[in-house]
Amino acid sequence: MKEAPYAWVVVWATFVALAVIFGVSYSFAAFFAAFAAEFDAQRADVSLVFGLSGGVYFVFGAGGGMLADRFGPRLVTSAGMVLIAAGLLLGSAAQGMSTVYAAYGVGVGLGIALVYTPSIGCVQPWFKQRRGLAAGLASAGIGAGTVVVPLAAAAAIDALQWRDAMRALAAAVLVVGLAATLLLKRAPVAGAAAGAAQAVRIPGATLREALHDHRFWWLYASVVLAAPGMFIPFAHVSAAARDLGIDAPRAVGLVGLIGIGSLVGRFVIGALADRIGRLLTLLLMQLSSGLALIVWLGAGGYAALAVFALWFGLSYGGIVSLLPALCMDLFGARAVAGIIGTLYTGAALGNLAGPVLAGAVFDRSGSYAPVIVGCIALSALAALACARLKVLRGAAY
Repeated sequence: MKEAPYAWVVVWATFVALAVIFGVSYSFAAFFAAFAAEFDAQRADVSLVFGLSGGVYFVFGAGGGMLADRFGPRLVTSAGMVLIAAGLLLGSAAQGMSTVYAAYGVGVGLGIALVYTPSIGCVQPWFKQRRGLAAGLASAGIGAGTVVVPLAAAAAIDALQWRDAMRALAAAVLVVGLAATLLLKRAPVAGAAAGAAQAVRIPGATLREALHDHRFWWLYASVVLAAPGMFIPFAHVSAAARDLGIDAPRAVGLVGLIGIGSLVGRFVIGALADRIGRLLTLLLMQLSSGLALIVWLGAGGYAALAVFALWFGLSYGGIVSLLPALCMDLFGARAVAGIIGTLYTGAALGNLAGPVLAGAVFDRSGSYAPVIVGCIALSALAALACARLKVLRGAAY
């Protein structure tokens, strides 16, 4: 079955939209030192900004997905881009951390929730034969944004100071982000599913049916367990590099290296998973993430941190690109955006609490080692949850 030509327009529009929103999210690494200096805040306090943003978009991503199932992805995602820009503008005028929490943490987080799940969910129903590759290409936007935007934000902070840099970032979101979301169109099969009169004829589970399926909860468990180890590096690896005496551009650049690894992971791992099985590949990527964290644990300089960043990014990119395709494999197109969004709520606690706890541990002990060891153990448990799901499924995809 040949894919419709517009399917690839949706893939690349999603690529750009995800690059924008996660570029903004992971630009937190560039603003970390500025927030700490401006507001005399400790690492745990500053990390809460990133944690809030991630927690919000993962919790409310389910709502964004359900809104997209009802009203279509174009309207919902465009509203999300406007909300992100508004959050950045409000954050640029902040006079205290409470405003940064509300604007960058909650406001930007809500905007991402309206873009992330609906755009990813928009891609899956367009594809039948090359779904893993399409998911990998689309979600590669996260890696691209992680490479480009934090470095651009760091350069803008040096040139303009952090407030004007944040305003420039808001303008870019409105121009580039909206151009992408206006291209997102619901697939014909998903459009039929949205009609109550025709929904019964569309293959796939409703959200309620998915929530009564044990397979969903084992996949959910793997997401919950993996989340701390997936998001702590984004918030803290640049700070850890500065502690080793590494200069600010190279320290922030480690987040970009994670993005480069993530790009490779999304392109290569997604295509590989179509051949050897998506669920088996997810299990292997969970194990790979834990092994990468061991490198961070023993890192004593920039070279080791760079190896960690690339390896971790590869694993992270593979995991994130596989989850939407697995939801489509397991539950079909009928309520795919809502199911993906609900699955992503499993990452909310790890994203919210993980970076904050890591900062608190460092503030008290002066070391990230206990946190990294804990994340390695959680990655192993996430792989076990995937193994259990594979047993339930009975065969690889």
